[in-house]
Amino acid sequence: MASISSLGIGSGLELSSILDSLTAAEKTSLKPISAQQSAYTAKLSAYGTLKSALTTFQTANTALSKADLFAASKATTTSTAFSATTSAGAVAGKYSINVTQLASAQTLTAGVQSDNKTAIASADSTITFQPAGADAKPVTITLAAGDSSLTGIRDAINKADAGVTASIIKTGEGAYRLSMTSTKTGEDNAMTVSVSGDSALESYLASSGGNLTESVPAQNAKLTVNNVAIESSSNNISDALEGITLNLSDITSGNQSLTVSQDTSKASSAVSAWVDAYNKLQDTFSSLTKYTAVDAGTETQDSSNGALLGDSTLRTIQTQLKGLLNNNGSTSAYKTLAQIGVTSNPSTGKLELDQTKLDAALAKDPDGVKEMIVGDGKTTGITTQMGNSMTGWLSSSGILQAATAGVSKTLNNLTESYNAASERIDATIARYKKQFTALDLMVSKLNSTSSYLTSQFDALTSSSKK
Repeated sequence: MASISSLGIGSGLELSSILDSLTAAEKTSLKPISAQQSAYTAKLSAYGTLKSALTTFQTANTALSKADLFAASKATTTSTAFSATTSAGAVAGKYSINVTQLASAQTLTAGVQSDNKTAIASADSTITFQPAGADAKPVTITLAAGDSSLTGIRDAINKADAGVTASIIKTGEGAYRLSMTSTKTGEDNAMTVSVSGDSALESYLASSGGNLTESVPAQNAKLTVNNVAIESSSNNISDALEGITLNLSDITSGNQSLTVSQDTSKASSAVSAWVDAYNKLQDTFSSLTKYTAVDAGTETQDSSNGALLGDSTLRTIQTQLKGLLNNNGSTSAYKTLAQIGVTSNPSTGKLELDQTKLDAALAKDPDGVKEMIVGDGKTTGITTQMGNSMTGWLSSSGILQAATAGVSKTLNNLTESYNAASERIDATIARYKKQFTALDLMVSKLNSTSSYLTSQFDALTSSSKK
């Protein structure tokens, strides 16, 4: 069968333009599906934004849920010889402290060697470190004769994790000494060194009968707190005063004062950060549900409307969060956030903070504020209940996941519908094209026949006139 390279060439008809018009007309049926796909894709993205915003607020909410915030204290001292840090349980008060001795780690120094590379021992040997503590276990290091130079001994000790660090000190030209320091301070961490297997190494390194001196003695820290004597193997003392750790750095010149007082700044900062995070979440709600009114009779809504405008999932979360802002079941005098200076703006839904009122409430009754905000940390308290709710909303079986899964399923169905409709349109257009091609060929043949017959009639007419 003859073929036509371009539709309409054979017949002279505008078949190509007609086919294009039919194609465009058929594809208009895809526009509603495409519009739905765009809307649901935007909704899916909006759920991701909502989840991210809730997670951010959950972080601030968790930070405010810590009961220790409301029992925080701070320590100040008149001395630079020691500092103090406090934790939960620290009792406010004033203490008199006098540090007379710092804890130190023992250092043992061996005799002088002319170099640090020559082996001292002629036979394999064993070095044993024995800490002074009653329950301390010895640590044994096996040393080959060839590794018994000062460098070899140093490296073997440092690799053995024996509670000792070793180094080499050059005291002059051709004068090297091995120095060994306990990794812990205090008398119980003093050590003795014994050597077996080689007499030369034993005479050089052993504590008994060897050429080993104690250049820094092991000693405990000694101090008095309110004239009560305390001794510790460490300069960081956490068990003398409940909830207070003393960090000693020098001896004092007589008694110095340590004052422990209530510190409401951490709780205040956490409340402020929580309010800011809540307001940012409200901004996200507003953005996702934005509505711009249009004139009456307008066929479409404003394109800047939020993707979750009228969405039941977001509305549920927003309503429930607002309902959790107060704790009427609190056993303290504080039942509402407004009592501590946190009020809600009815027009925006955001919270406003009166810092002065908050700080006054925390100074007056931190435990009461904690009871309202944190509760028992399990089922009661504003932040506790909010935390439980958000955990549920964000879980794999929560309403956000269910809504996201529903949108994803709808998008998949729309994709299938779009593909099916597109295939039907392609099949229809292919049928049209086949029909138009056949029409083009038929008209082309008819035109050829017409031209032939016309020429034959013209020839006959011309012949009859002669």
